[in-house]
Amino acid sequence: MWRCCENFSPLKYALSSTLLPCCRFSSHFKAPFSSHCHGKGGGAAAGARNEKLRVFIVAGEPSGDLIGSRLMASLRRLSPRPLQFAGVGGNLMKREGLVSEFPMEDIAVMGVAELLPHLVRIWVRLRQTVTAVMDFRPHVVVTVDAKGFSFRVLRSITDAYRRLGVSRPPLVHYVAPSSWAWKGGENKLKNLADTLDHLLCILPFEAALFKAHGIKATYVGHPVLEDAFTSVAVCTSWCLSPLASVADTQNVYLLKLGCLLTTYSTGENPAHCRWWIKGSKSCSRQDFGLQSAGSTVVCVLPGSRAQEVKRMLPLFESALDLLADKVPMLTAIIPTAPSHVITDAVTEAVKSWKTPNILLPYASEKDKYSAFAASDVSLCTSGTAVLQLQMARVPTVVAYRAHPLTEWLIKSRTKLHYISLPNILLDSPVIPEALFADCTPQRLFTLLCQVLEDSEVKEQQAKAAEQVLSMLVPPQQSVLESTGSLCSVENVFDWRPSMAAASTILTLLQIDKT
Repeated sequence: MWRCCENFSPLKYALSSTLLPCCRFSSHFKAPFSSHCHGKGGGAAAGARNEKLRVFIVAGEPSGDLIGSRLMASLRRLSPRPLQFAGVGGNLMKREGLVSEFPMEDIAVMGVAELLPHLVRIWVRLRQTVTAVMDFRPHVVVTVDAKGFSFRVLRSITDAYRRLGVSRPPLVHYVAPSSWAWKGGENKLKNLADTLDHLLCILPFEAALFKAHGIKATYVGHPVLEDAFTSVAVCTSWCLSPLASVADTQNVYLLKLGCLLTTYSTGENPAHCRWWIKGSKSCSRQDFGLQSAGSTVVCVLPGSRAQEVKRMLPLFESALDLLADKVPMLTAIIPTAPSHVITDAVTEAVKSWKTPNILLPYASEKDKYSAFAASDVSLCTSGTAVLQLQMARVPTVVAYRAHPLTEWLIKSRTKLHYISLPNILLDSPVIPEALFADCTPQRLFTLLCQVLEDSEVKEQQAKAAEQVLSMLVPPQQSVLESTGSLCSVENVFDWRPSMAAASTILTLLQIDKT
């Protein structure tokens, strides 16, 4: 995942402030807090204990939808007060009770040139979001990733409350902007403290960076680690599924859910866990109707945005055609994001593929990890899926193309040498990358062959996965401070990033979690 690319803010370049006039609100609007409360983020703790805690939450893309849904579930678990949600999200957040103001796909656009055809629609959706916030009168507003849209929303909310002369609710952003990745990026943090009350960071070095610029921030751990607690839950000796079969070998517990296993060593700080969602290749292939031996399976992950899928799938198709000439019995498994826009686009595209393929529409996390378990290698568009593949220890090739203008802006402004987060954190090209003009079918074919044939490359990626994932767990003190009396350092379930994030929000609202 190249978060500096994912968080790139095309709105800054494509929208001027004159294009986003102040939203107008009806005269019957009532302030959420008493009129004597002024200043930013005040009055959040108001209300009786049995009053519903109103949370307005916004996610702008599938990865944010997953993060947001888990945050909603953890807030519900930790809050002593009943919760009421409103906002913008996808199918996963809807399952947690959100009624989205509009389809999340309307704002899931990345890149400068890619954004231009959608400016009017995004402008309308931004105004709609701010109006919904004011009507909902939330106790807190949480935006998830999608920096370009999210920060415009937060600034507009701040302006709207200022014009009304009342205190606004606390504003929280989950997934910090990767300012550290861009030339001059840190200079643009000066005004962020006026927009945000708290920033929830997912990389270990980010909180200190933002605090140095006057922005309150907490490192809560990387959301990908939560995959081990949900569809393929990590198991401890005191919390077993009744359907699970457990083996104890060298003090390592294994939880079997279907064909998937998650391992971690007991008696250790969870920060030292292996964070390995391990699947049975033969079992998973049998589930997909594939031969367990003699065949080669490639997991194809074309991206979670429509323009990514449109751009990357033809390149992946041609690369697999080249690979099929060299590798016998080649099959592609293609999990799609839980979005009808993405699923429909992928379904239509793969109809004409020569390479045999298995499509997993609206793939759940369990579906994805089953596909990973069946695969020999993965061909992946840069994004969150790269870390998920590391969780499953799948040898991977990362690819990325964008509009030429977007590519030029990225290359001219980035301080980084790599696109995938594991390579960035390790400052080493452990995972082969094909970027921009170098992302051609021939180059992808060459890298796939290299990963398939070189056992040393596979071993290096497996070792790198353990190192990277251990870096993404919040330190013990952070977990203790975040979850308070509910936290057990020995209980690995309390190390879920969404739990730390939810507890940080409730603490900000001065709500006693006990």
